[in-house]
Amino acid sequence: MTTADNILLITTDQQRFDTIQAWGNRQIFTPHLNYLAVEGINFTRAYADCPICMPSRTTIMTGEPAFLSGVKGNANHQSYMQQKAQERRTLPAALAEAGYQTKAMGKMHFEPARAHYGFEEMEIPADYLRWCDRNETLARPKLSGVGECEMEPAINPSPLKDTLTTWTGDRSIDFLETRDPLRPFFMWTSFTKPHPPFDPCREFWELYETGDMPDPVYGDWSKTLEEVPQGFLMGAYENTNVHLFSPKQVKAMRRAYYALISQVDYALGRLLASLRENGLLENTWIIFTSDHGEMLGDHFASQKNLFFEGSAHVPLMIVPPQRYKTPQRGLRVAHLAQMCDIYPTILAMAGVEAPPNMPGRNLLDLSEDRTFYGNCLDVHFCVMEGRYKLVYCRYGGHYLLFDLEKDPMEQHNLYADPACEAVREDLKKKMLAHARATAPGAMDGEAFRVLPEPAFPGDVSSHWFGFHYRDYRVDTFH
Repeated sequence: MTTADNILLITTDQQRFDTIQAWGNRQIFTPHLNYLAVEGINFTRAYADCPICMPSRTTIMTGEPAFLSGVKGNANHQSYMQQKAQERRTLPAALAEAGYQTKAMGKMHFEPARAHYGFEEMEIPADYLRWCDRNETLARPKLSGVGECEMEPAINPSPLKDTLTTWTGDRSIDFLETRDPLRPFFMWTSFTKPHPPFDPCREFWELYETGDMPDPVYGDWSKTLEEVPQGFLMGAYENTNVHLFSPKQVKAMRRAYYALISQVDYALGRLLASLRENGLLENTWIIFTSDHGEMLGDHFASQKNLFFEGSAHVPLMIVPPQRYKTPQRGLRVAHLAQMCDIYPTILAMAGVEAPPNMPGRNLLDLSEDRTFYGNCLDVHFCVMEGRYKLVYCRYGGHYLLFDLEKDPMEQHNLYADPACEAVREDLKKKMLAHARATAPGAMDGEAFRVLPEPAFPGDVSSHWFGFHYRDYRVDTFH
């Protein structure tokens, strides 16, 4: 039997940072995420440098931020990932070289959908759909008719035992029970929820029947829908109807979102139980995070793409194997952590040397802060240093500056505050220099090239709410 540690990476899709009970949210039920928080190291300032599904997943796979890989959207990663896999530089390829059995379980969002990019074994939502086809009287996951980006709440038409969340947990447990016992394993268990559609099973919807939902956050720059710099709402207008929701409808949306997180959490409880029953907690690292967050109506925004807290700030926890008697259990780390840190951290867990000059750091050695740079779609830009965050949107050319220490939910824009002039100019200078080096197409000389923004709420040229029924060519089913 090998003595190398196993590694289990668990991700959710579109889960914001403030949705864990042990992290302070007293309105949500997350008993098993609470367990990870108590047993693990909590990175309370973890951010996605490009808060969209595939850029974050590419960063996990390669250790390269979007502004270096060029994968700044969901549809342009194939050639880059293929090259990295051929070089044995993807995370599963590097671990397989070191003797690990590697398994991708759940949503990968790769293109083409069944490209392994270094994984030995893979099961994706298309396999769940094929299972549904063979058991159609039991599972009809698309009966609700709600699209993959729509955020109106719905009740899942399938019984709990037949949902994609349960299937992902079941198949992960099956791997633990049937793996090669002579090799350490690396499994990426990727739950698709709480990504829309917001369609929890009825029992989880009813779990929140008597509780109230937190109100959305608004600021001095977002008092009304019309006052929000409209460029920041482009993605929301294109993909959701949240800007049309009444306050009660926003509450219902949040209730469905919380219910989905609890549904994943309870499935996670079965996975953790399987680890315990098979004696694997003793020698298995567990990493939990999400690819990006969800605005949930904060500042009238929805979905992702943005560098506001709801969208870019994600949960991140690492639980060491129980055989390590570490004093770090329950520790909270306030230094900036980034998605690109996951790659070198997992390689270090496996005893594999990371390639030279990697931008990420081993999170287990994280002992100081650093400057954070973000670029999403060459439209939204961010720089964070210390307590301050500067964001910029090319639609309309809007800058916003926040002091996250005093204003953790970004309700007070300090960009025009004379007392913050030095901070503003320093961060702006760094943002522009970084953009000139990594996103020249977004620049007009020394400054950003400004794009036209919506003229009034909802005024965008195209809408895509994520309509899918039975298209197995793409791994975007949730």
